Amino acid sequence: MSLLVNVARQTLELREDGRLLRQFPISTSRFGLGSEPGSFKTPLGKFAVSEKHGAGAPLGAHFVSRQFTGNIAGLGGDEDLVLTRILWLEGLEPGNANTKDRYIYIHGTNQEQLIGTPASHGCVRMKNADICELYDLVPEGTPIEIVV
Repeated sequence: MSLLVNVARQTLELREDGRLLRQFPISTSRFGLGSEPGSFKTPLGKFAVSEKHGAGAPLGAHFVSRQFTGNIAGLGGDEDLVLTRILWLEGLEPGNANTKDRYIYIHGTNQEQLIGTPASHGCVRMKNADICELYDLVPEGTPIEIVV
C-alpha cells in the first residue's frame, strides 16, 4: 500500500503494487510548496504515515493537538479546522525531515467547497467521508510521496 499526492492535479492516489485502487480530490497549501518552518507550505518528497488519530470519532469531529475536542464542526466558515481523522506525516529525506515537527497532516476539513484547489495551511485536506475511508485502508508506516 502507498499514497501519491499530486499537487498539480490536487489528487491523492491509493496504490497497491503499482495499481491504482482509489483516487481522491484534495487541497494542498495555498502558500505553495516548501519545507521551511512557519511557511505554511506543503512539503515535497518521500514520507510515511507516522501516527493515526481519530479512530471511531464521528464525521466532523474537531481535533486540536490531535485530541478530539468533543465538538462536531459543520461545513463552511473561515477557520482552518482539523476534522474527522488525522494521518500525521513524517519526512524521510533531508529536505523534509522537519515535516512531523511542522505538524503536516492528511486530515478532514470544514472547507470541503475548496477541495480541488490549493487552500490549506500546509496540510493535505480531504473531504471528511474520504479521510474516513482512507484512514481505514492505510496502516501506520504507509509510504507517501508528494510530487508536483
